[in-house]
Amino acid sequence: MQRTTVRTMYASVREYLSELAESGVDGLPVEEQGLEEQGQGSRVKDQGDGASPALTAARNLAELRELIGDCRRCGLSASRTNLVFGEGNQQARLVFVGEAPGADEDRQGQPFVGEAGGILTRLIEAMGLRRDQVYICNVLKCRPPANRNPHRDEITTCAPFLQQQLQLIKPEVIVALGTFAAQTLLENKEAISRLRGQFHTWHGIPLMPTFHPAFLLRNKEQKQHYWDVWHDMTLVLQKLGLPVPEKGRGKATR
Repeated sequence: MQRTTVRTMYASVREYLSELAESGVDGLPVEEQGLEEQGQGSRVKDQGDGASPALTAARNLAELRELIGDCRRCGLSASRTNLVFGEGNQQARLVFVGEAPGADEDRQGQPFVGEAGGILTRLIEAMGLRRDQVYICNVLKCRPPANRNPHRDEITTCAPFLQQQLQLIKPEVIVALGTFAAQTLLENKEAISRLRGQFHTWHGIPLMPTFHPAFLLRNKEQKQHYWDVWHDMTLVLQKLGLPVPEKGRGKATR
């Protein structure tokens, strides 16, 4: 009982620190390894330069999904219901990358279908696009227990799948939703508030970091965050050579 209580408290503290990081507060550790990892004396390996030779043999997303199979490469497989690979246009010009599946996503096997997914859908529609015109996926393909933050070894294990997805799709622009997606793709530790609002690059592809829809949901009274995201998306539309809908900003905040 005591160990469970400690884990619960630790998860709550991690979530609070993550919210601070999303808001731009830095100088606090937001990616400490979990108690389970420390207890097992696990060590995090350095992230490789790309996907393994087996993964790069995939000629399309369907073959990549088949190669991943019933993945048991990390401990998340023990608690997941469904592996959430990603969905959308396999030749999308625009790809959205989130952090990890939540409860709804784990149950349905689809990315961004819960409340945060509703915000993302409204944002995409405010941009004058449809979900089936873009591609949506996450860094992690399995839900962390109780929606805790991803552990670094889980990111290291799962990142090659994301890398190969992006290599196969070859989008013109990538949007990294939130701290973990941005830091994983850019391989840095900068706060999302410092990364957003300007383009970076991932393997030569323009990448725009912005706040995660779940962060907007947790801070729904802070409308400025919605304006910040909409500002980032107008830059994305301009990069794609697409018109910026005049009423899009209002739709994105409803």
